[in-house]
Amino acid sequence: CKRALILTCLLAMLAGTGLHFLYEWLPNPVTALLSPINESLWEHIKILYWPYLAASAFLAWGRPTGMRPWLLSLVILCPLMLVLGLLLHAALALHALWLDIALYLGLMAFGFWFPVRFSGPFRGWRWRIPAILAFLLGALILLFTFFPPAGVLFADLS
Repeated sequence: CKRALILTCLLAMLAGTGLHFLYEWLPNPVTALLSPINESLWEHIKILYWPYLAASAFLAWGRPTGMRPWLLSLVILCPLMLVLGLLLHAALALHALWLDIALYLGLMAFGFWFPVRFSGPFRGWRWRIPAILAFLLGALILLFTFFPPAGVLFADLS
């Protein structure tokens, strides 16, 4: 249903916005896993990853393979957010808040448009790859929260 899709997208966007400030409001290891702990590009994929994952699980509920196109979208969105963030912040030296917000909202909107372009049943080994990549991305988010490597993706841009 188109209405449920739009409402879920808006709620995911609001959840991501709230997650942006969660660690600042309640600093602890659990909120650090869900919320950016600094202003690095890498930390900001959390505001996309967690709300999008929850929203897609809700939208695919009851359809065993229905989550697979959403996971494909997720593993496209997060790297795209990093690449576009690098382009804006590092390559073009643009540091406008409105650009960051537009990037986030645009990627989330794309994330809710893209998966519904596929039709199921999403079987076969190729459809398992997005699930594996989404799991690995989640594991990297958790690992790099506490042990961030050096590099521009992990540098605090504030």
